[in-house]
Amino acid sequence: MSLVRMLVETEAPAADLAQPVDAFAGVRRFALGLLIPLALALAWEAAVRAGLTDGRLVPPPSRIYETFVGLAASGELPRHAAATILRVALGFGLGVAAGTLAGAVAGYWALARVLMDPTLQALRAIPSIAWVPLFILWLGIFEESKIALIAVGVFFPVYLGVMGAILAVDRKLVEVGRVFRLGGPAMIRRILLPAVLPAYVVALRSGLGLGWMFVVAAEFMGASEGLGYLLIDGQQLGKPAQIVAAIIAFAVIGKATDWILTAATTPFLRWQDAFGQAETP
Repeated sequence: MSLVRMLVETEAPAADLAQPVDAFAGVRRFALGLLIPLALALAWEAAVRAGLTDGRLVPPPSRIYETFVGLAASGELPRHAAATILRVALGFGLGVAAGTLAGAVAGYWALARVLMDPTLQALRAIPSIAWVPLFILWLGIFEESKIALIAVGVFFPVYLGVMGAILAVDRKLVEVGRVFRLGGPAMIRRILLPAVLPAYVVALRSGLGLGWMFVVAAEFMGASEGLGYLLIDGQQLGKPAQIVAAIIAFAVIGKATDWILTAATTPFLRWQDAFGQAETP
């Protein structure tokens, strides 16, 4: 057991006794989160039906729903969504692996940080669209260039999150590890890793969000399938309902993957007695 976890778990029983488990907290949060989008959708539907607007450029929810049903019935929506999800998954995996390694090295080793960080910070300032012609030239117009672009988008938030979390570790915890004569690997496993994990999860979520943003730019690179392709197809054919449907699909699938990531990492953070855990509505 890590030293950090030992210190935190000494307070865990009291916190658990003070806060009863609410079995419906997740359902209630989900319902509350739907209030704003549902209210906006109902208001726009009412405005179109009342004749306040024709809904041509911004279609009402009923028309968007019909578009969803048509795309799903034809098999286009599952096919395009699967292609986009696969690209994001591959790019996210590569970006997380590279960002975690680079961030850990730069955070733990001062010389590596001095050598690497200025260059990586300069590269981080380059707009995503600027990488497109270079990746097409290097990797071609097929899947490799798209996955590479997504990986670039994921890399930087993960790198910054890991490096910043390591640099922010409480010096007293490190001193405790030295008192116990922990070597480098033991120091990382018992002190740094537990202390870094909460910020690392946030970095992963940020990287995943940017991965979904970068996949749109990636699918503008001559893709023949994907939700980004649906956006372009809707623009070229003058189908605003299809454009909005693709945007909503991005939002729903992106939120679903974020929820999956959060659920998968929650068991590793149960030792936390954080402020946010006591503020569940």
